[in-house]
Amino acid sequence: MISTVSRTTLPAAEWRAARDAHADRVAARTDAHVARRMRGEKHPVEDFLFTYYPFKAGQLARWNPGPGVRLRLETPADAECFDRRWYTVEDGLAEVDVAAWRSDRGDGAKFIASLLKSTLHREANFGCFGIHEWAMVYRLSEEERRHSQVPLRLSPAETDAVVEGHRIQCSHHDAFRFFTPPARPLNTLQPARADMVANEQPGCLHAGMDLYKWAMKIGPIAPSDLVVDCFDLAMDIRILDMEASPYDLRAWGYGVVAIETAAGKAEYMDRQKAFSGRAQSLRRRLLEALESVGIDPA
Repeated sequence: MISTVSRTTLPAAEWRAARDAHADRVAARTDAHVARRMRGEKHPVEDFLFTYYPFKAGQLARWNPGPGVRLRLETPADAECFDRRWYTVEDGLAEVDVAAWRSDRGDGAKFIASLLKSTLHREANFGCFGIHEWAMVYRLSEEERRHSQVPLRLSPAETDAVVEGHRIQCSHHDAFRFFTPPARPLNTLQPARADMVANEQPGCLHAGMDLYKWAMKIGPIAPSDLVVDCFDLAMDIRILDMEASPYDLRAWGYGVVAIETAAGKAEYMDRQKAFSGRAQSLRRRLLEALESVGIDPA
């Protein structure tokens, strides 16, 4: 596909205001994490997006207008802002170097586009009830659990019984790979990384959370407002993921979605459906960004 990027030029005052607004938006979401990291403290919910995904707060704070937007440069400091990979500066204007980005990242972007498109058009499954988090602690001792500083809501025996009493149907490889060895055979699927395009479905919380990863991986092609929207969805999903988990996070100010009960299952499914709708909208926006620079699904 040929690039369909339309070009516009922003005066310096306009793009600086957009850059500063983005910095403020990101700071509101990351300052607490950065402060905890400086103190050597951990948070079982809010730190996840910075430890599970390989992106630092500073990377999220870096503003990108998206392809086709030329930025008028008036000062040396303006030019320094875009003295970075996949930007070109010429005749007092900076913009994303789409050709260089496609040369470096085009193949990987085609995979991302294929994954997004296949997930977008697949039927959603809302019957998993977040059992993946329970399968990650199945038959583990307290010392072996990932969040050993957080107590379980139920006894170890009751927690294991929840796993054994449900049909587990996790389709997401990066969730499944954290299942404990005795939990793995209980899953109706055995998802592998090579099967992601064939397996991922729009009801999956982890697939929705991963939109933040894909937005960051396509770099300056995704405008920063889209990236932060993906981050916000990922954080909201993370909260449900942990509230519906076997961990008791009430001491951290979170609620409980008791998926071992009928009421908990109903709440989980309602929130899951809302997140799926948000994720589908973001998938479309990410695909539009990729298609605008000529990236077709592989």
